[in-house]
Amino acid sequence: MTPGISRIALSTGGGDAPGLNAVINAATLAARNRDWEVVGIRDGFNGLLFGDDYPDGGLVELTRDSVRGIIHQGGTILGTTNRGNPTAYPVQQADGSWIEVDRTPELLARFKENRIDALVMVGGDGSMAIGQHLCEAGLKLVGVPKTIDNDLDKTTATFGFDSAVDFASQCIDRLFTTATSHGRIIVVELMGRYAGWIALNAGMASGVHAILIPEIPFSLEPVAATIAHRARHGAKFSIVCVAEGARAVGGGTSVVGKARGQAERLGGIGAKVAAELQEMTGREARTVVLGHLLRGGSPTSCDRLLGLRFGAAAVRALEQGQSGVMVALNPPTVDYVPLAEATRRQKRVPLDCDSILTARDMGITFGDDAPSHTTIGR
Repeated sequence: MTPGISRIALSTGGGDAPGLNAVINAATLAARNRDWEVVGIRDGFNGLLFGDDYPDGGLVELTRDSVRGIIHQGGTILGTTNRGNPTAYPVQQADGSWIEVDRTPELLARFKENRIDALVMVGGDGSMAIGQHLCEAGLKLVGVPKTIDNDLDKTTATFGFDSAVDFASQCIDRLFTTATSHGRIIVVELMGRYAGWIALNAGMASGVHAILIPEIPFSLEPVAATIAHRARHGAKFSIVCVAEGARAVGGGTSVVGKARGQAERLGGIGAKVAAELQEMTGREARTVVLGHLLRGGSPTSCDRLLGLRFGAAAVRALEQGQSGVMVALNPPTVDYVPLAEATRRQKRVPLDCDSILTARDMGITFGDDAPSHTTIGR
């Protein structure tokens, strides 16, 4: 048994992603094989902060039996939340105003009360930033990067991304059928927040005709020109992929709301693009928002394997005495990077990357003035 560790906890925070249960499975088995006890915290940190609200007290014992057969399942058996950051928890005052309270001391006390020696924290950039704060406050912790958006820095990939791209590609393939039949423009809005990885990869894999991503502020004139060019050559339909965080030149992102203690909710850009393209081209345009469909369902084999590798690697890190690090994919190996480095900036699509260059060579427009080799394509 590793000195100083006999009982660890797992938590899953932020948006759900295919592959979370694979992490839970591997981390539990790896820890149990080291004779460590393992508990899961319900709904991020809520299971510790609001244990009385749960029939099981907010903690669930994770055993070989309880994690058997979950690798292929989507979601997380522990539950998750993207509300109530414990380092800046929203509290309403008697006068109706709101303040943010740092509940770190209370949270650390709960870890101690429950004899938890270390935490494997699975989440995205927000969760990793919280993890860095908790580590600085004295909690032994290893982070596991999770997000369908693939926007966490210092790791080549995050699990959940491959599943999201695969499903989005399947949906776009189906939309080609109805778009062709009706001769329509179909605008597909995809998740990704402020990074265009999902829209870029799914759009390329399906051979769409325009891709609008946050990294390249767009004008719709080049998109309308591509649609008109296709129509003149007998292709009466066009498919446009739009990342939810995409924005027009000189404009801002489209936001549908923000709940207290939660990041702003992006959305609506697809409908705006479709309406403008219909007016500009005179062709009927429809919008499809895939939204949370990209988060659901069974993970691909790629995401299952990555989740398993990450979960086991997190336990190895704790065994080696590491803390304040994030598991990262550095092909062909999995290694560790300081949480402070992983949360320093968001990983966005490089404008000179091979994928952007390939898309332009295929004739896909990004709504900018950069040259692309316009073809009829698919």
